[in-house]
Amino acid sequence: MSAASTGARAVRPARRPGAGAARAARGFAERVWLVAVAAVLWEVVTRAVEETYFPPPTTIARTLRELWFGGPASHLFLTDQAMDDFATSLTHLFIGWAAAGAAGVAVGAAIGRSAVLNDLLNPVLEFLRAVPPPTLVPFFIMVFQLGATMQVVTIAFGVVWPVLLNTAEGVRTVEPLQLDTARVFGVGPVRRLLTIVLPAAAPKIFAGLRVALSFALILMVLSELFGSTAGIGSELIDAQRGFELPRMWAAIVMLGILGLLFNALFMLLERRLLAWHTGAQRLAG
Repeated sequence: MSAASTGARAVRPARRPGAGAARAARGFAERVWLVAVAAVLWEVVTRAVEETYFPPPTTIARTLRELWFGGPASHLFLTDQAMDDFATSLTHLFIGWAAAGAAGVAVGAAIGRSAVLNDLLNPVLEFLRAVPPPTLVPFFIMVFQLGATMQVVTIAFGVVWPVLLNTAEGVRTVEPLQLDTARVFGVGPVRRLLTIVLPAAAPKIFAGLRVALSFALILMVLSELFGSTAGIGSELIDAQRGFELPRMWAAIVMLGILGLLFNALFMLLERRLLAWHTGAQRLAG
């Protein structure tokens, strides 16, 4: 290390305490200012014209608190209804999403590695992918009856395709030289898959899982509109039937909050798990 570089490091100004927090707060404000302005305008306009179908945001927020966030601090301010609704909805969502993820990665990896299997299954998969998942809900109800199984199957069938297609595409991009080298050194097929193929395809797989998670939230609501007595979707349809518009809008806003939260948490997890891939790309560049 040269004296010049040592001196340069010595005179580098120390980072001010709280600078990172201030920068994060400024970035957050830049993202949400438009939402805040829209909420204020919504409040003013709806109160001025006494609009029936669009209750003021303050009314929606109060209903949210009454329904789900008015519980004791020992329960994280969640009400008993929140515990029931969130537990029911999120359990179905994550079971369906996880099942679709596992199936999508397995089938996608097999198709991506085998041209014969791809030619054989591609027409069937393309047909199934083209079928809108909501149109199969009556069939799933007939086969599985109303209940948790029908809801999980609806979610899993609808969200498997982004994972499957992204996995197959990611697997096809693996460098043949890497596989040939591993084969020369006696690395078996299973180990090649786990240590070379899937890690190389990981960015594509995670992209598919992120899209699938967004679809899973939509299908979770759809599946709960039919004969369900618990869950956020059930709350939504009950409010609509009773013409309880603040309650209905509270459910809609709650779903939006969950969607934003899921996406933010998934992207944070993705950045951490794929940090090695980002570093490798920088070195290669």
